[in-house]
Amino acid sequence: MRKKAIVLGASSGIGKATAQRFAKEGWQVLGAAPEAALLQNAMKDMEGQGHQTVLLDVTSDSHIDALKEQVQKNFSDFDVLINSVGISQSQPLLGSDFEAWDRCLQVMLYGAVKVCRALIPLMKDGGRIVHITSIHYERVAPGSSAYGMAKAAITQLTRSQAVEFAPRNILANAIAPGFIFTPMSIKGDGRNELESEWFKENYVKHNHLPLKRAGQPEEVAGVAYFLAGPDASYITGSVVTVDGGLTITF
Repeated sequence: MRKKAIVLGASSGIGKATAQRFAKEGWQVLGAAPEAALLQNAMKDMEGQGHQTVLLDVTSDSHIDALKEQVQKNFSDFDVLINSVGISQSQPLLGSDFEAWDRCLQVMLYGAVKVCRALIPLMKDGGRIVHITSIHYERVAPGSSAYGMAKAAITQLTRSQAVEFAPRNILANAIAPGFIFTPMSIKGDGRNELESEWFKENYVKHNHLPLKRAGQPEEVAGVAYFLAGPDASYITGSVVTVDGGLTITF
């Protein structure tokens, strides 16, 4: 019987690459994201048959209820949940509109908690949970307080899940990417920060990024696939850093 993976944030970036990797390996994939056109486009060319999609805004209780219903009817007893939901909105801690500042937490923290509460009871014993966190869970940049707090909380959620779900042999781990070429690299003015002089000067020329390049979504997807597989059977509550060596330097 084919294994089943649910991928949240499957419409672009790391989530899209992860959904495609699992499909390539013969899994049946249910991809969820809030943008219907992007999701359909991401899923239509995946290898294999029987993949499913569901529209999901994780801040909407009705969307989460619809996701749960679809899983119960058509995707029950699934094996892996990949949480690659992410937004990046720079907001200063002081002086910003609170709702705008809070959105990162509502989407990436509370959205993840609500989806897990809905879906984990339907997961097969021995299943896997993989959250995409960020190196920001332990690092700080101006305007990123809410983003960093959400990623730190997701990391702690991962550890809590590893402990609470151990009796069912469900393993929970997180991946902390660094600079990765995704749509989140494109700023509001249309500039890709990973192709900017700032990035080249700071991280390539002065060796703050040992591999001297940003990563590709597929390089994170490969780690997610590893964590879902048999070779990761004794790994739980861990954070795997995928950052080209960025966080080991000064």
